[in-house]
Amino acid sequence: MAEAELTTIARPYAKAAFAFALDQDQGLTHWSTMLGILAAAMAEDVVREKLDDPRLTTEAGARVLSAMFESELDEKSRNFLVVLAEFGRLELLPNISELFELLKAEHERTINVEVTSAFEVTSEETEKLSDALHAKLQREVNLTTHVDESLLGGVVIKAEDSVIDGSVRGKLRKLSQALQ
Repeated sequence: MAEAELTTIARPYAKAAFAFALDQDQGLTHWSTMLGILAAAMAEDVVREKLDDPRLTTEAGARVLSAMFESELDEKSRNFLVVLAEFGRLELLPNISELFELLKAEHERTINVEVTSAFEVTSEETEKLSDALHAKLQREVNLTTHVDESLLGGVVIKAEDSVIDGSVRGKLRKLSQALQ
């Protein structure tokens, strides 16, 4: 299934989890952590293989995940897993977690920005970029930087569903496509 379809299917579950978490004391933090853990588990081949076993019922799939993270899950979290399992949606946990984090960031007026550069970004450059993004977006900016020498030069900035590719590699790719 295409990523866009998975996101569309996951959206109502993420919104429901967010609405529920919003009404709970420390709910956003708890559900963020819980969904992150479950999403990470679903990224593991061994977990997906176990859940893909045709002999495993949907309820048993939810029980497998619940048992793996018994100390991190409360009754409401386990119920959420059961609902996902009943509708065959456990594989959507990474998408649900991602959408939940976007809703949480919007609610908290924060944005996570990832900057990938060909070279190490100085703390002064990081601060300037963070301040510029804060002024433009009117949100608190959580900025992380990574080095990817394959970019050759420039930077790639990812903020939620927006990507600004100012890398030399990206410009060469665009030029190559234009020449074809």
